[in-house]
Amino acid sequence: MRRFSQSPPTLSVLLALLAACPAMVARAQAPVALPCAERDTKCAREAALQSPVRKKSFWSDALAKPVEQRIGIAPAELVAFLNLDNMADGIGNRPRPPVIADDLMADAKAALANLPPVIKALLDQKLAGIYFVADLGGTGYTDYAKGGWFSRDAGFIVLDIDLLARQSANGWATWKENTPFTADPVFRLEARIESDDGDNRRNAIQYILLHELGHILSIGEDVHPRWDLPPNNDSSLASYPFASLSWQIDKAGNGYTSRFDAAFPERKDIVYYFGAKLDGRAMVDVYDRLLKTDFPSLYATTRPGDDFAESFASYVHAVIMNRPWEIRIYQDGKIARVIGSCWKEKRCKEKRRLLEEFLGLKPN
Repeated sequence: MRRFSQSPPTLSVLLALLAACPAMVARAQAPVALPCAERDTKCAREAALQSPVRKKSFWSDALAKPVEQRIGIAPAELVAFLNLDNMADGIGNRPRPPVIADDLMADAKAALANLPPVIKALLDQKLAGIYFVADLGGTGYTDYAKGGWFSRDAGFIVLDIDLLARQSANGWATWKENTPFTADPVFRLEARIESDDGDNRRNAIQYILLHELGHILSIGEDVHPRWDLPPNNDSSLASYPFASLSWQIDKAGNGYTSRFDAAFPERKDIVYYFGAKLDGRAMVDVYDRLLKTDFPSLYATTRPGDDFAESFASYVHAVIMNRPWEIRIYQDGKIARVIGSCWKEKRCKEKRRLLEEFLGLKPN
């Protein structure tokens, strides 16, 4: 049911972020009252399933507002749902409504308001809102409203305000793209998603939002299978044109494997946030193999849903908004590789075509 797209950071990163913004932590409000005892996971799961936030009717007032106004502090019902969902999944974080500094809220609202009109138009009947909590357990969380996949035609996004408070765009992107690799004294990776004058917190929030909004727009569409269920008895991904470009069903494991796994064996070890599995000395080799696939980023290689969300985010950012997207790998202080956006390259041509079709854009 849950889908953290920006999963929990390492403890050291969390401590650093919390130390950088103690005022935000101190001002967070107390946890909400819940109908279940702390360790009663069965009660928590049943109560979460009955939460009003899972019904589109709960969000009718939000859906009636202009898209750029659907952002703010999480309502009590959503905070309660998030607590119950964490309890049901054995996650120790207990979300609570935060008190948000005016300048941070202004940055978040500007990040949403400044999205391209074509994106806001597509979100009109799908985005139930973007809501902030403290102590979520991850940077971002997206879930469905309503029941059943094809009747789930709306969704909501939750962001942890403490983990957004002090992030610049390039700093956040660099941290994120380093998390699959162990630290190495010889190799170093830098990510660049903004020019120097745009390297600010607002644009970090905007890129994080783009990824989450990609998940929202995929709800009820035929771009990829449900992210919350295994394929079970499905024999192929033929009914999902976007996903079928890169993925196939692993019947033995009841999951998904990439069509490039034979030539990209490291893909299965690409894990973000939970603990690096790739040796830092392998950075160049891993990215060289990525360039032989149609994945726009390493994060896109992790699962079909994140492939679409990463593709959507990087396409909107680099092509529609004409912003930088670049990975630089340094070896002994000298540039060893520069990896740019794939959207003008042959390897991503078919994904670009499907994205432009999905967005209702004329191919360039």
